[in-house]
Amino acid sequence: MPPADRERTAYAPLFDRADHTTAPDRTTKGPTMDFDLSAEEREIRDWVRTFVRKEIVPLEPQVLERERRNERGLTADELKSLQDKARSSGFFGIQTPESHGGMGQGAVVAALIEIELGRSFVPFRFAGEADNILFSATEEQQETYLRPTIEGTRRSCFAITEPGAGSDARAIRTSARREGDEWVINGEKTFITGGHEADFVMVFAVTDKQKGADGGVTCFLVDRDRGWTSTPIDTMGEWGPAALVFDDVRVPHSAILGEEGKGFELAMRWIGKGRYMLPARALGSCERLVEMGMEWARNRVTFGQPIAERQAIQWMVADSAVEIEALRWLVLTAAWQVDRGLDSRQSQSMAKLYGGVKANEIVDRVLQMHGGMGYTRELPVERWYRELRLLRIYEGTDEIQRRTIARNLLKGHVSVRGHLG
Repeated sequence: MPPADRERTAYAPLFDRADHTTAPDRTTKGPTMDFDLSAEEREIRDWVRTFVRKEIVPLEPQVLERERRNERGLTADELKSLQDKARSSGFFGIQTPESHGGMGQGAVVAALIEIELGRSFVPFRFAGEADNILFSATEEQQETYLRPTIEGTRRSCFAITEPGAGSDARAIRTSARREGDEWVINGEKTFITGGHEADFVMVFAVTDKQKGADGGVTCFLVDRDRGWTSTPIDTMGEWGPAALVFDDVRVPHSAILGEEGKGFELAMRWIGKGRYMLPARALGSCERLVEMGMEWARNRVTFGQPIAERQAIQWMVADSAVEIEALRWLVLTAAWQVDRGLDSRQSQSMAKLYGGVKANEIVDRVLQMHGGMGYTRELPVERWYRELRLLRIYEGTDEIQRRTIARNLLKGHVSVRGHLG
């Protein structure tokens, strides 16, 4: 489709066609390697790209100004307005099954969308999503928690990290003891994303000290009105986590999500998704940052020449481009493995590690290209600098990813030849 025609039809609904399938068919026999996108994947990606460029990027100056005043970048009403506009064209619940009103897309499409959203720092996300582990809920729990979360009338948070149990999630001390048909939860969680805004929490507690993480951790769905409290934690970035306190919080036995003692498996399933989606968003940020850096370098003149003519700047651009391309394939390989039903944990750890390290190197180079202006809060470079630094910490630190990757190799669980063998 010519660019002009694509622009005219960019906001046409994509998901009312009779021949729509929930995910690209990757089972057809053909060439053993195919690095192209399917027609549907490309159409979805291009729609999101247009949406970001036309609807989100123009909001950036206003968002920066608000954040400089320590205000929320987007109000709840503004976010909902954008989400409603996207929903009118079929973008609702990217990975939510069609049976729950979503698009039912796979990991590759979700990663492609996250890359495009990452090209702006505006805190936008499409509506219609729920934590993947909520789909393990009973029918009654789905009515109370899953479906309202998908529709946006309830907000959840995931709580496993504790003051003494961050990277070592097996060291959690929050406990739940059974008293008749109730469980009594005591403990503290920290750095919980959305913890101060959520009205219910998926909290992980030790229910059998002897078994610990090997069958002794259980996940509970706990409404805020059960008595847990939250306190915001101020950070160097715009991420606003919270500390949660459970002081003799009582819940019924029916509040267990999944099976008793199987909470650690649920937690790892939740964390695993972030290990390819977070670097996907960082990838989009890096693309945009390097584009900004190149534009600045073409126009910034020193000693009679644009700094783009300087070898030092050219090497920054070249190194960044190579790293962006490598990250792209690490992210998409991990997502492709998820769609194929393969064990993607090693690839996810590699994408998370490489994405965190290289995104920080790239934003640092781009700030350096901009000199003093890059250090100001007038441009979004320093904002991205603070935001991307977090990528090396949450959902598994660099050190944990290296430990996981090396351990899998040394124990023979995987090969340095990768999944191709």
